[in-house]
Amino acid sequence: MLGKDYAGQNCSVARSLELVGERWTLLIIRDALLGVTRFEHFQDRLKIAPNILSKRLRTLVDAGVMERRRYQERPERHEYALTHAGKELLPVVLSLARWGDAHLAPNGPPVVARHAACGGRLEATGRCETCGATIGADDVEWHAGPGSSRPPGPIPRPPTPAPS
Repeated sequence: MLGKDYAGQNCSVARSLELVGERWTLLIIRDALLGVTRFEHFQDRLKIAPNILSKRLRTLVDAGVMERRRYQERPERHEYALTHAGKELLPVVLSLARWGDAHLAPNGPPVVARHAACGGRLEATGRCETCGATIGADDVEWHAGPGSSRPPGPIPRPPTPAPS
């Protein structure tokens, strides 16, 4: 029988699931990869209760997956950005999206990840199908796919806070 946590298991998959296996957590990471940084934008996009969002963000910050940065002093406001470790989750999110596109998206992918430099579609590993480069999270451009309700083309990133 599966316990409440994976304590005592010497398994990297189990330890990773302890951190990112909860559904809201992966959706927060997905949105962060799409460029979302502000608490209110995560909340608006995900329709998540503020207490749950606060807890998930705190967990990701404590684990070094995201960092909390002040972008305004009065009133004090913070943004949440992926760290290097968080950006390394790009292939995980791409793999889940590709699986979902293949098995759960009858109208096609709602979102397509493309290499910002050449426009090539990204494989689940983060490799560009066009130029062959392995792409990091900062080099991805997200496009509305055929299964999206948005018009085709790049998905605009949320506004970036101006330094105070």
